[in-house]
Amino acid sequence: MTGVAGAAPPDSRLLRIAGVLDAFNSRIGRAVAWLSLLMVLAQFLVVVMRYAFGLGSIQLQESIIYMHAALFLLLAGYTLGENGHVRVDVFHERFSARARACIEIGGGLLFLLPLCLYVFWSSLLAGGAKSYVVQSWLILETSREELGLPLIFLLKSLIPAFVILLAIQGIANVLRSVHGLRTA
Repeated sequence: MTGVAGAAPPDSRLLRIAGVLDAFNSRIGRAVAWLSLLMVLAQFLVVVMRYAFGLGSIQLQESIIYMHAALFLLLAGYTLGENGHVRVDVFHERFSARARACIEIGGGLLFLLPLCLYVFWSSLLAGGAKSYVVQSWLILETSREELGLPLIFLLKSLIPAFVILLAIQGIANVLRSVHGLRTA
């Protein structure tokens, strides 16, 4: 059934929306992945400075921590889209396509999206101005180290970004699974 003349069938609209969400996370994932190279180079520089020249840099060491956090938090949605998260494949592979779609929908709607909402709420909205991220921004929180990076507030902002990207990919996966159920 195509609905309105010239309009795409609902199933293809679901796939189009899922594709847009996938593309968004994929672009972010490919861009953020370059941080891994930068992080390795920074770590190499820390080691060379320490052992070849007896020098240290708190800012360089903290930048490695920031890059590491950004890699894990900002790539979670991309990893989910690439099926890179751990799942119990021993059972998953044995299920029919329809059963796998039902599990994906149930997992997304009952576990992933509520968890994302909770983490978003608790990190950014709970307590109003006293929330974890907002408080950090209000005081422009800096490193505890005297010579550290003055950007803790940006580091904490990765938490809501993480759950937004993960939720976007979760929605894309649910939409694709709904399409799979309708066409199975």
